Amino acid sequence: MKTGRGRDAAAGRGKEPGRTQGGAQGRGSGRGPGLEGATERWVHTGGVELCVAELGDPAHPTVVLMHGYPDSKEVWSEVARGLADRFHVVLYDVRGCGRSTAPRPLRGGFTLEKLTDDFLAVADAVSPDRPVHVVGHDWGSVQAWEFATVRRTEGRIASFTSMSGPSLDHFGHWIKKRMVRPTPRRAAQLLNQGAKSWYVYMLHTPVLPELAWKGPLGKRWPGILQRVEKVPAGDYPTASLPTDAAHGAWLYRDNVLARLRRPRADAYAHCPVQLITPTGDAFLSQRLYDDLEQWAPQLVRRTLPAKHWVPRTRPDQLVSWITEFVTAKEEGDPAKQIAARGPYADRFGGQLVLVTGAASGIGRATAFAFAEAGARVIAVDRDADGAARTAELARLVGAPQAWPEVVDVADEAAMEKLADKVDAEYGPVDVLVNNAGIGLSGSFLQTTTDDWKKVLDVNLWGVIHGCRIFGRRMADRGQGGHIVNTASAAAFQPSKMLPAYSTSKAAVLMLSECLRAELAGQGIGVSAICPGLVNTAITGTARFAGVSAEEEKRRQAKAARMYGLRNYPPEKVADAILRAVVRNQAVVPVTPEARGAHLLSRFAPRALRALARIEPRL
Repeated sequence: MKTGRGRDAAAGRGKEPGRTQGGAQGRGSGRGPGLEGATERWVHTGGVELCVAELGDPAHPTVVLMHGYPDSKEVWSEVARGLADRFHVVLYDVRGCGRSTAPRPLRGGFTLEKLTDDFLAVADAVSPDRPVHVVGHDWGSVQAWEFATVRRTEGRIASFTSMSGPSLDHFGHWIKKRMVRPTPRRAAQLLNQGAKSWYVYMLHTPVLPELAWKGPLGKRWPGILQRVEKVPAGDYPTASLPTDAAHGAWLYRDNVLARLRRPRADAYAHCPVQLITPTGDAFLSQRLYDDLEQWAPQLVRRTLPAKHWVPRTRPDQLVSWITEFVTAKEEGDPAKQIAARGPYADRFGGQLVLVTGAASGIGRATAFAFAEAGARVIAVDRDADGAARTAELARLVGAPQAWPEVVDVADEAAMEKLADKVDAEYGPVDVLVNNAGIGLSGSFLQTTTDDWKKVLDVNLWGVIHGCRIFGRRMADRGQGGHIVNTASAAAFQPSKMLPAYSTSKAAVLMLSECLRAELAGQGIGVSAICPGLVNTAITGTARFAGVSAEEEKRRQAKAARMYGLRNYPPEKVADAILRAVVRNQAVVPVTPEARGAHLLSRFAPRALRALARIEPRL
C-alpha cells in the first residue's frame, strides 16, 4: 500500500489519478458534512478513486457502513458518531457518488463484481489484518449481500447487518418460486412487490433519470424526504446529490435484470447476518425475507416501525442493534448470543420504552417484559429507590440499558423537563406506557374535593401530560410509535364505592380512543389496557374516603388479602401490554372479570348497573 499526503478528490472527480491498483493514499481531516473530526484517505481501485472517512480508534473492531441510492456516505453520519466510541468506523462514497470519482465509461462500470473489488480494496486499506463488520442500507445492503455470499470475500467479513436492501440473487429466486408455483397468496405478494418497485422500471429508461435528477427532482429531493419520510432537515443530502443520483442509475442498469434472470444458486452467506426490516418501507415488502434462513443460516431478525431511511430517522436504534450484534460476534456467535430472549425480541430489541409507575406492580412487570425483549427502559416513578431497583433488575433480565427517573406525573413542568432530558440523553421514545395510578374507594358523598383532585391529578392528568408531551414528540419525529394507557375494568364497570377512581379510568379510556383516532394517520398507535383484580401494591396504598385512619388501614389490609387470594400476577398484564403494541389493539380487557364486564357493558348494561349497587364487604 502506498501512503502519502491526502488531497481533495472533488477537484479531480472523473479524472484518472494514475495511482497503483488497490493503493491507498493519504489521511487528513474529514470534510464531509456531519463527519467533523473524521480522518480521510483515498483508495484507488479499478480506475476510480474512493473517498474513505474514518472515526474512532483503529485498534478497535472495524465497522464499514455502506450507503444506498441516491445517498452518499453522509447518510450514515449520526450512526457513525454513535458507533465511534466502541468501534473503528469506516464510511466510503461508492464509485460515482459523493467525493469518489466515477468510472469511465459509466456503462458496465457499476457491476457487483467491480463494487466487490472496491470493497476489498477499502477493507485491505483500513483493516488489513482483521475481518470487518459490514452494515448496508438500500443499495449498500444489496452490494453487501454480494460481499457476504461470494467466495473471494470469505474471511474478510466478520458479520453483516442488512436493512432495506435484499440480495438480487435471493430476490430472483423469490420471484421464480412464485411464478413457477403460483398460489393466490404468492401472486398477491408478487404484485405487491411489483408495485413497490416502480422506481426500478423508471431507472432503466435511458436519459430520463439523469435529466430528472439534474433538473427539478434533484432540487426537490430534500423537501420530498422531509415531507414523505420525515427525514430531519440539516446537512443531508449533500450538494453532490444530482450527480450522485445520475451516476447511481447505472447500479440498477448494470445489475438488476441480469441477476433477476439468472440468480446465483450458491448465494449463501458465509458470515452471521442481522436483518433489520422497517415495517413501513414503501419500496420493499417484508415478504421478500420469508425464506431468508435458507440463505443465511446464522440469521438474527429485527423489525423496526419506521420508513425507508432509517439511518437518518432512527440512528439511535441502529447504533444499539449494531453495537449488540458486533459485540456478540467479537465475543462469539451473535446468532446465538443476542441478549434479548423474550417472545418479541425481534420487535422491541433496542427500542426506547418509558414506563411510569415503574417502581412496583404492573409498571415494574412491564419494564421487565420490555427488558426481556431487549428494549432500553426508562423506569419513572415518584419512589426513587423503587425506580432505581426496577432499572437495575431490568438490566439483569436483558435490557441493554435501563435508567431510573424520579418524576411526579401530575406535575406538568416536571414531565416537560423529563421529556427534554430523555431527548437529550437517551433518544426518542418508541413506546410510552402511562401506568402510574392511585386508588380511592368511598361513596361520592363521602369523597371530598381534595380526594377528587388527588385521584384525577395522577390517574387522568398524569396520562394527559404523558400523552401530550411525549406524543407530540412522536408526531413531530414522524416515525410512528405507540402509547399505552393503563385504564381499568372500572372504566366500563360502574360501582357505588368507586366514583372517583372509575371516573378517572373511564376518562383515560375515552382519551385513548380519541387520541387513537387523531394519531392513526401519523403511524402512532394508542392502546388502553384494562386490568381487573391484579395482585399489586396499589391495594396497600389505596385510600378509603370517609373513614378513620385506623379503619382505612384495616380495609387496606383486607383488600390486599383479597387481591392476594385472587393472585392474578402483574406479569400477565405486562404480556398483554406488549401484545397490544405488537398488534396495535385499541382496548384490551385483561383479566377474566375485566373481559366479562367489557362484554356486559356492550350487550347487557342493565346487568352492570345492578352489580354497581352492591357494596363490597370490607
